[in-house]
Amino acid sequence: MYSAHQALARMEGEKKFGQAARSRRRASLTRTLFRRCAECAHLLVHDQPALARPGTGAVREIPLEAISGTLEPSRAREFDAEFRPVPRMRNRWLRVWMAEQTGPGLGPIEVVQVGETFAIRDGHHRVSVARARGAATIIAVIS
Repeated sequence: MYSAHQALARMEGEKKFGQAARSRRRASLTRTLFRRCAECAHLLVHDQPALARPGTGAVREIPLEAISGTLEPSRAREFDAEFRPVPRMRNRWLRVWMAEQTGPGLGPIEVVQVGETFAIRDGHHRVSVARARGAATIIAVIS
């Protein structure tokens, strides 16, 4: 059974997920109406073998705005360039929200540096939740 704190956190997560999903739909409709590039809204997929270089494995805080893409093509269909989720991601997204809100969190994300930006290896939902919370930075392992 949920405690009152967990129930409130769940309701807040549901609200934030709904806002993110609606924002994604609105952006898609706007692009269609104004005949803008649909590909521009997709999460950029970086070629992993091309990025394979020895990394430092350093853990540090990075700006969320510096995350420009992913190494996983399947995740590019689940999140747009602003890391807004598709509606079918609701349950997983809410589990991450709850873990961040009521627990110790889920640890750092894993990224690969691509010039001045970063591509996510692991942690897409954590980035989406952090953006929905209004965070400016996130802790990452840079490889």
